[in-house]
Amino acid sequence: MKVCIVGAGASGLMCAGFIAKKGHDISVFDGNEKAGKKIYITGKGRCNFTNACIGDDFNSNIVNGEKFLYSSLSKWNSFDTISFFEDLGMKSKIERGNRAFPESDKASDVTKALLKHCQGVHFVYNEKVVAIDKKDEFLVITDKGKYTFDAVIIATGGKSYSATGSTGDGYKLARMLGHTIIEPRPALCPIELSDKFIKELQGISLKNVKLSAKYDGKSAEEFGEMMFTDRGITGPIVLTISSLINRAKDISLLLDFKPALDEKTLDNRLLREFEENKNKNISNVIAHLIPSGLVDVFLKVCSISSDRKVNSIKIEERVRIIENLKRFKLSFKSLYPLDCAIVTSGGVNTKEINPKNMESKLVKNLYFIGEVLDIDALTGGFNLQLAFATAVSCSSNF
Repeated sequence: MKVCIVGAGASGLMCAGFIAKKGHDISVFDGNEKAGKKIYITGKGRCNFTNACIGDDFNSNIVNGEKFLYSSLSKWNSFDTISFFEDLGMKSKIERGNRAFPESDKASDVTKALLKHCQGVHFVYNEKVVAIDKKDEFLVITDKGKYTFDAVIIATGGKSYSATGSTGDGYKLARMLGHTIIEPRPALCPIELSDKFIKELQGISLKNVKLSAKYDGKSAEEFGEMMFTDRGITGPIVLTISSLINRAKDISLLLDFKPALDEKTLDNRLLREFEENKNKNISNVIAHLIPSGLVDVFLKVCSISSDRKVNSIKIEERVRIIENLKRFKLSFKSLYPLDCAIVTSGGVNTKEINPKNMESKLVKNLYFIGEVLDIDALTGGFNLQLAFATAVSCSSNF
């Protein structure tokens, strides 16, 4: 068969190599000047290419598409991915949270291995696919010419990191061929807040805190690190929460500065601090509990002047301090735009795709793999594993 793959990213390269090994004529089109443009910036240039866990441990990190992906992940799990790269000469290492990286810490090694895998594949760079039509064959129209193919695989990625070529073209092509698109939304991204004090907190980092979200009748909480930006919050726990709330309409956020302490224990600690610092300003005591850069804003929210002496603080004011240490309100405004997101949530409706081989249920010999589909997972190598698993699943049909 003559097969066209649109997109030379993680899923496109994985799929191309396996289909080529079966003797098919493969052409991979990409608007960039080289393959794997997005792979190079993944994991801050180190490329966390999968997560060394399987089954429920893996599936619990899938945000959208868990049932749809069951078949693909059964065929090709994380350890298959690790072995695949090892066999191509790329040694790997496992770090905290089961994150798998190239031993060299170079994302380019992942791309090199995938290109080595693509023996016999014809690459067409700097040529963008702008339209696809299907009659007896597929007519693939680029910005430079027209081609005919027996099968088409769309592996264009989502709409995040548009500078790498992920501009949402796959959605346009899918619509041309009759598919519906679940609205693309940012996932694994910072959260913008409407609180007036945000600019004052820019750059302040927090460790061992808990961020809780209530959204459309659901709730979620994440424990770990976060940081304030010029217009909101970011960091590991924020990115996770963003993926969970990105389809919700009613969202509220609370920050617990002392998740390891219950209110009674925290109150006892505060009373000890009050006793030991009774003649000092309240700001001195609060600085023992939260970063100093946060103190003025925190006390303002508590309606307490920073220069008040500790011995003048009333019981109801102490109660307000405890309340805000455990449930500090953050006013959700929006998620940062798609260009700031690590992955795209949304995409080609998986109800229109055969989960066993990624073939369209609407158009024969049309396939969709990777992030262009309405599938996404949390950070930690899970999203690249979904790209690889759907690619292998697709290749098995040739």
